Amino acid sequence: MTPGQPCHIHLIAACGMGMGSLAGMLKASGYQVTGSDQHVYPPMSTQLQAWGIPLYNGFSAAHLDPRPDLVIVGNAVSRDNPEAMATEQAGIPVMSLPQALAHFFIQERHSVVVTGTHGKSTTTALIAWLLQHAGYAPGFFVGAVMRNIDGTFGLGQGPHFVVEGDEYDSAYFDKGPKFLHYCPRTAVLTSLEFDHADIYRDLEHVRSAFARFVPLLPADGCLIACHDAPTVRELLTTVPGAAPIQTYGLDAGAAWHAIAWHAETTGTHITVDYQGQPFGSFVSPLFGPHNVQNVLAAIAVTHRLGLSPAQIVAGLTTYAHIKRRCEVRGVVRGITVLDDFAHHPTAVRVTLEGVRQAYPGARLWAIFEPRSATSRRMVPTMVSGGVSWSRISLTPIALSAAASSSGMTPPPTTIMSSASRRLRSSITFGKIVMCAPERMLMPRTSTSSCTAASTTSSGVRCRPV
Repeated sequence: MTPGQPCHIHLIAACGMGMGSLAGMLKASGYQVTGSDQHVYPPMSTQLQAWGIPLYNGFSAAHLDPRPDLVIVGNAVSRDNPEAMATEQAGIPVMSLPQALAHFFIQERHSVVVTGTHGKSTTTALIAWLLQHAGYAPGFFVGAVMRNIDGTFGLGQGPHFVVEGDEYDSAYFDKGPKFLHYCPRTAVLTSLEFDHADIYRDLEHVRSAFARFVPLLPADGCLIACHDAPTVRELLTTVPGAAPIQTYGLDAGAAWHAIAWHAETTGTHITVDYQGQPFGSFVSPLFGPHNVQNVLAAIAVTHRLGLSPAQIVAGLTTYAHIKRRCEVRGVVRGITVLDDFAHHPTAVRVTLEGVRQAYPGARLWAIFEPRSATSRRMVPTMVSGGVSWSRISLTPIALSAAASSSGMTPPPTTIMSSASRRLRSSITFGKIVMCAPERMLMPRTSTSSCTAASTTSSGVRCRPV
């Protein structure tokens, strides 16, 4: 089967961000597409309906009638899923999401793969938008909604395909990281930390996934790597690869170096040197040192692909960022409410640093729900890790009985008790810290973290926990 042939493709677990986006790409390419998922709900369910993709609620062998030519299985699907078992029994060809993305869309195009623990979605969206704004018509696949296009993907007709390279596993029959399927020619490595505690044992286990990725780059490719991350530097000195390496970062020694940067109300002003020579001055609409790094990576990649400094400047001026990354949800009585997806302790810390820069002098409240396995494990570190917030509230932890009994993460009572002890020892005068494990502070949504930056300047008092 080739992409030029008309065929019926069915997606099991179609309502996730990645699977739903893939369904939309296939539909836009002319395929007959159907899907199924458990507990179908908006926004993806309504988006699939808007694209004209029939969606079945629940999983059943009956959803394979009429028989599809191909079934794509999401990584949330287990081997004992009735629809997946019926697919195998019927002998229908099966692919994982990354296999399908590579087969139908990346193919022989110049694949730009953005990897790393942090900053993947932002950096992928930046690169895709800069190329699109410059007229390069790239294809792209981003793990978040780009506000410039109000979508997560673009088919494009240009020679490049930009993809967010996730280190999470691909499917129950394909336990390797997704990014191993994407045939990288140019790649970004933003960071390397312990994450995805549900499938990785420790940092060394995570590192082993990236150690498999680096050698995939060809000699005529390029790896753009963050010089500021010691774990990234160590990986590159010990894992052999054929591709040349360009580094970027805030620290001296990076090939792409932000020699000066400061935040203003108009954005973050960045002065960049390349290999010790002035390259250009840029204004990014994003805040925080982590976003300076993300912009540097995007500059390095797009310049390698042919963009001039002037084209990069013009693209950054029009970049609207992605949803749920310090997204302003509203302003009520002088209180600005932001929504952010950050869940990893490092991501939470740098996100709040960025909010501080974007709203200087404001009092910052952070409401955090530790939904991921990584964040549940590291709550005590997060709440006493030196982050400058005026108030932190922890919502009740959603922890499945299966995850609790597996020993992968401590039970909620243990987490909260440990967090409370760490908080008592870390509170200083002038800081309000509130831990509220026994009552809901906000309606439960899919939000991982939410911050409210108040423009009032009332005094901050120390309050016992």
